[in-house]
Amino acid sequence: MSNFMDRFGEIFSMLMSPIWNHPERMKNLTRFLMRCFVVMLVIGVLVWLSQRPVFALKQIQVEPVAGQTLKHIKKSIVKQQVLETVQGNFFSVRLEDVKRGFESMPWVRHANVRRVWPNGLIVSIEEQKPFGTWGGPDSHSLINDRGEIFSGRVSEVGDDVRLVDFHGPDDSGKEVMNLYEKANNWFKPWGAHVVSLALTERYAWHIKLSNGMKVEFGRDEENSDKTLTEERVARLFKYWPQVQEKWANRIDAVDLRYANGFAVHLAAANLKKNDVESKKSDLKQ
Repeated sequence: MSNFMDRFGEIFSMLMSPIWNHPERMKNLTRFLMRCFVVMLVIGVLVWLSQRPVFALKQIQVEPVAGQTLKHIKKSIVKQQVLETVQGNFFSVRLEDVKRGFESMPWVRHANVRRVWPNGLIVSIEEQKPFGTWGGPDSHSLINDRGEIFSGRVSEVGDDVRLVDFHGPDDSGKEVMNLYEKANNWFKPWGAHVVSLALTERYAWHIKLSNGMKVEFGRDEENSDKTLTEERVARLFKYWPQVQEKWANRIDAVDLRYANGFAVHLAAANLKKNDVESKKSDLKQ
């Protein structure tokens, strides 16, 4: 116990005695303070330099990503908008904020931003490629080939671009595009492609083909058996020669929502009763 008390007394007296009575401790403290001073001086100089007008952002270069040209984005307008809203200089500007600002603009799908010494930014933009309308030709929404919906007008799209007419719930863009690709492949034997596709709130869907034919589908794509719709399409092609032989070019719509067959709608206004009865009985096989 006496040894512990003696040791404690030595430590206590050392802590309580003035530091200047210990040359080695004074030397270490001086070195530490000098290092702190140098670090603070360097930081202060860097902060002062970073705030010089030469580093204020003055140049923003907007360019398309490789392999693209900007058709719908006006570079001068975009640069002016960014210069008015961006905060900070070459050192302090947050590139992620600039990126989000660009990507919030119409027709910008993706933006990549990098600094250019000493007061500039380079922004590489991937422009949206419209694939179809969303909600009708008068809507202010378009959809790209990835199923992403963006703001745009049909009047802004060139005459050389053929847009598909899409409809569906707000969050169904990717699913609608997936159905479109499937339907396009299914009806290639007819030499036709999909010009319109609508998905209902209950996830039934229908299409219109380039040959004028309309096809109704149920919501089998939501079921566990993903091949059910394909089987019904295969049945349609199997019996289609018989249908054509009986009604030739009078058919304008096909309904594939039946489990054991399909129904057709005849475009002619004056149908005889026996025609209607034979249409229903012959096709349910």
